[in-house]
Amino acid sequence: MSVAQLAKELERPLDDVQEAMLYVKGADNIEASAKLSDLKIIQEIAKKLGTKTRVVATPETVNEDDQRERDAAPRPPAPPELLKPRPPVVTVMGHVDHGKTTLLDSLRGADVAGGEAGGITQHIGAFTVTLENGERVTFLDTPGHAAFSAMRARGAVATDIIVLVVAAEDGVMAQTREVIQLAKEAQVPIIVALNKIDKPEANIEKSKRELAQMGLALEEHGGDVQVIPISALKGTNLQLLAEAVSTQATLMGLRSDPTGLVEGIVVESKTDPRRGKLSTAIVSRGTLRKGSVLVSGLSHAKVRGLFDHNGQPLSEAPPGTPVEILGWRELPLAGDLILEVETEKKAHAVLKFREHEAQREKIESSSDDIRRKEEEHQAKYRAEREARRLAGRFRVRGGQRVKQVDENDGKPRVSVIIKGDVHGSVEAILDVLETYSSNDRCRLDIVHYGVGNVTEGDLELAKAFDAIIYAFAVEVPQPKAAKDVNVRSYNIIYRLIDDLKEQLSSKLPPVEVEEVLGEANVLQNFLINEGRKEVPVAGCRCTKGLLKKAQKFRLLRDGETVYDGPLESMRHLKNEVDTIKKDVECGLRFRDTKVLPQPGDILQCYTTHMEAQQTDWDPGF
Repeated sequence: MSVAQLAKELERPLDDVQEAMLYVKGADNIEASAKLSDLKIIQEIAKKLGTKTRVVATPETVNEDDQRERDAAPRPPAPPELLKPRPPVVTVMGHVDHGKTTLLDSLRGADVAGGEAGGITQHIGAFTVTLENGERVTFLDTPGHAAFSAMRARGAVATDIIVLVVAAEDGVMAQTREVIQLAKEAQVPIIVALNKIDKPEANIEKSKRELAQMGLALEEHGGDVQVIPISALKGTNLQLLAEAVSTQATLMGLRSDPTGLVEGIVVESKTDPRRGKLSTAIVSRGTLRKGSVLVSGLSHAKVRGLFDHNGQPLSEAPPGTPVEILGWRELPLAGDLILEVETEKKAHAVLKFREHEAQREKIESSSDDIRRKEEEHQAKYRAEREARRLAGRFRVRGGQRVKQVDENDGKPRVSVIIKGDVHGSVEAILDVLETYSSNDRCRLDIVHYGVGNVTEGDLELAKAFDAIIYAFAVEVPQPKAAKDVNVRSYNIIYRLIDDLKEQLSSKLPPVEVEEVLGEANVLQNFLINEGRKEVPVAGCRCTKGLLKKAQKFRLLRDGETVYDGPLESMRHLKNEVDTIKKDVECGLRFRDTKVLPQPGDILQCYTTHMEAQQTDWDPGF
């Protein structure tokens, strides 16, 4: 540093520093601009001026522009002369089993619902439909099931128009409300398709009333939300719905710039055992071609192939087109933004910068937790040290070291490994598992999760942790390869969760359950001679059920238990009996002779047995 810089850091006048330098050996040049290259001399000058020194790294000054240079960001809006009309992106939403997929089948002329597990859509599907007037529309099918709300929320972000499918016989349901809320937040126009009007129990007017109550301004009430009664199964009024979508798109004047670097949104990503890592995306700007270099979140791709929804190769994908992209190095996350960069070198630089930023944010967010843990540790250490001091230091030494015991020891646990076909499914399953809150009764440990088929590594991990592998719509290894490992394959999320609930319940220890067999009222207390002793006998009448001599008895006085234990003797008239029926009088003698029954007491005869417990986990469906 220069002499002037040193004066500034020391917060002292330049004259003082120059005067101090006269007394420091080796500090010959005292000009303000003279460079001091020897650290020892700088420390000596500071010492002479009564200041302590500390060596720190050179402060980094990062310009805002540099920051922007290192990351990839969407381009500023294009000038109006470059904009060309593009197909609208329409998301079909609604409650589970209201007929969304059937509607899309009818539009597309293909049977998807038949191929869906249990008729429930598990992924977001994207495809293009050419209407009769020659216009193209991109449709997104989002799952209606409760566990897929995150995926549904993404569907709403990537979309221009929402077609809300409502079954005419059910009306507005939980997820219908959620969709209306999403649309309002994202400010996306809604077109309502009232489905299943061919059913005898369909009530169109009731459904319209419910929609109006949800705050939708319907066209017949002077609003702008179109309601089109359709039957997806019979194909009724589908042309009307297509025209409504087309009209809405024309009113919105959807245009995009087909030139320059590509921008888009990842709709879904998956690992194909034959083709590798794939993602379904919708291009929102630019034209995607083979060879493009893309970044999305912390993953990047050099596009090796583009395919449409039927798996046919595409040469290019203009804006508004759904496309399957082949060539990802890592799987992008559904909902992430896709940006094209000029070269692979730039892509690597962007990823490096993003990883660094993510690491920094993680450190910042976890620093508070670290500090809190440290304080807890310190407090515990001080308490232990104090206890040791009071016990006398030397007495403790040489004792056996206590084995570190896992604080969760002794509790039953179920370890699971989740493997799914696409990122969205795995995320939805993890979201459901997050609702599990009974870890104090039985722990649920997620050992590992990922996208793709069950691998050797997963099997090894499952053996090490004694874990169950849940394979969701992916291939599982041959039984021979997976011996000693519990691999369970499902393609419907309900069934997977039901199975997991059974596993958790099976680990819970059985509980003792009490069953009351009968009740009796104490009418009188007798004292009879038994040898030389007088023993109390309760004269009772059975009022409910049966009294059995072999079972346990409980004597209640004003709601409080006075005696709980076995009987010594049970007599009817003068005969010893084993059971007493309802409305029969009897004399009962307890094993404990100190207990004195009183008239008005209630006697309960009960038995206990062990019963398997059920987990109280409610995943919300």
